[in-house]
Amino acid sequence: MRITVIGATGMVGSCIVDEAANRGHNVVAASRHPNSTSTSSTTATRPRVQPMTVDARVASDLDIALTDADAAVLTVRAAPGQTTQFLSLTEAVLSATAHAQVPLLIIGGAGPLQSPNDPESFVLDDPEFVAEEWRELAAASVAQLEACRNHSTDHWAYLSPPAVLEPGACLGEYRRGTTALLVGQDGRSRISVEDLAVAVVDEIEVPSAERHFTVASR
Repeated sequence: MRITVIGATGMVGSCIVDEAANRGHNVVAASRHPNSTSTSSTTATRPRVQPMTVDARVASDLDIALTDADAAVLTVRAAPGQTTQFLSLTEAVLSATAHAQVPLLIIGGAGPLQSPNDPESFVLDDPEFVAEEWRELAAASVAQLEACRNHSTDHWAYLSPPAVLEPGACLGEYRRGTTALLVGQDGRSRISVEDLAVAVVDEIEVPSAERHFTVASR
């Protein structure tokens, strides 16, 4: 497969690029600054990985990045105070992938998942999982999912990670859920970035019918 990863030099995006390339897929590693991280400097010389300078706000850039793609991944976080711009970027990618007829998997946030403490509430509103300093970011993910649902096409899927997403070991296994936050026996909700990347490429290779889903460590 040919997979376009938008946001390829970030913590999540770079792991997705590596996982997809390791499985033998051809990857367009799209980013505004392809050489901005040490990870991207190594992927530049990797077989099957094509770094590409792409401004996701520019339709022509997206059209080039999506040429001949079989699937696309958007993994971009909202910067503080930039929710409006973040949503505009999401809508631009939704429109470009729809025009190119490329299925899109968006790596969002845990905010729009149902809280295990109150199924009638979002994780966004549960201070056990979202501290005050992270609330703006979590709220942006709720708005992002709503923007997807309001889009005129249905070629997208939205992956909400658990409450804690950080680098760690790649165990190659995970639990999968739908719209409720997954927690372990210790009450924690977490997954390594490496195992999230495994789940992402699994979904690309064998797409499910679920529009919104989540994963967590076993």
